[in-house]
Amino acid sequence: MELLRPLLPSRYSPLQPSGNGLQSVYLASLPDILAEALVALIGAEAIAVQQTASHADQTMTTTNPDVEIWEHHIESELDRDTTILNTDRQALITARRGQGIFKERVMLIEWRCRVTGVENAAHLRASHCKPWRDSNNEERLDGENGLLLTPSIDHLFDRGFISFQRDGGLIISPVAHRLSLERMGVRTDTAVNVGAFSDNQDRFLEYHRDAVLLRSVR
Repeated sequence: MELLRPLLPSRYSPLQPSGNGLQSVYLASLPDILAEALVALIGAEAIAVQQTASHADQTMTTTNPDVEIWEHHIESELDRDTTILNTDRQALITARRGQGIFKERVMLIEWRCRVTGVENAAHLRASHCKPWRDSNNEERLDGENGLLLTPSIDHLFDRGFISFQRDGGLIISPVAHRLSLERMGVRTDTAVNVGAFSDNQDRFLEYHRDAVLLRSVR
């Protein structure tokens, strides 16, 4: 405590100078210097956690943190657009979440997750190849603009950590964390082919490869 006492913030400190906790503080932001001191005191285990977290931040985050906000903005505009029939508005909004009419249309073309092989529709969502936010209203409901994917594979595809070639070859982004991909059901030790796509599907996949797939140099 002698080491930590001089590093405690004057306001919203997680600890009293005696070392006892403060029950009145629910969440506290630690100054970098205090956090570094705590990591050093804990030792190798804390250092390993810190390095792992840092690596995850660098490799498994979206390149645009405002994407979710922007999609909500588009959704709100759709919801207020009185020129679109109410049923069509709802279909467009649920399509953003990979459900509703969009999923039904994708299921006329796709019947399983091409990566994991899961067939039960309850465990699958329809993922846009050309992102919902970048598509026009027709494309947002086009079944050939979607793939049925399990939530973990949908996450990887949506964030650009994986994509697909026209012939079904799986593409893994050079910035993807391969151990994480393995644990999420993606083979990284051998070439994977999930089956060829139609010309119209590849038209949307081409957009995904060009605009969504993460590359080492943009």
